[in-house]
Amino acid sequence: MFRILFFSIWFLFHPVHVTMTSIDYVPEMKSYKVFIRMYFDDFLRDCHLEAGDIQIKQFSDNNSASRDVMEKYLKEKIVIKVNEEQLSGKLKEMNLADNQISMILEYGAGKQPETITVKNLIMIGLYSDMSNMLIVKINDFEEGLKLTSDLTEQTFKIK
Repeated sequence: MFRILFFSIWFLFHPVHVTMTSIDYVPEMKSYKVFIRMYFDDFLRDCHLEAGDIQIKQFSDNNSASRDVMEKYLKEKIVIKVNEEQLSGKLKEMNLADNQISMILEYGAGKQPETITVKNLIMIGLYSDMSNMLIVKINDFEEGLKLTSDLTEQTFKIK
């Protein structure tokens, strides 16, 4: 909870180009809960949304077309592999407020994680100073990292 509060305060200081991603393993469900927060205006620029693609004024967390656009975008930009096997995620929640968009996704997994590889390409080609902050928490393992255009992928050894 502290991590989310810290990054929420940090997000108040836009024009920094930053996203925050938190990956938490839920052992009871054998799945991953992934939280992502980014600036909405940066998201619109990165996915090249124009009036012909979807009405920007109608983009909302309750709109199924908006949710489809976001899910497609995140599928292209976030890749999570556990034990070398790529996982697929499903958008569970999306909240748009104060130029920030927050999402919770669920990624299914089968085996106990030994390694997790995360690739984050959100806005990498858009801004030279882009920072994609990442926190991975699996059981007792917790590690944070800043991904940039020079470092878009990281593998964590859990065991």
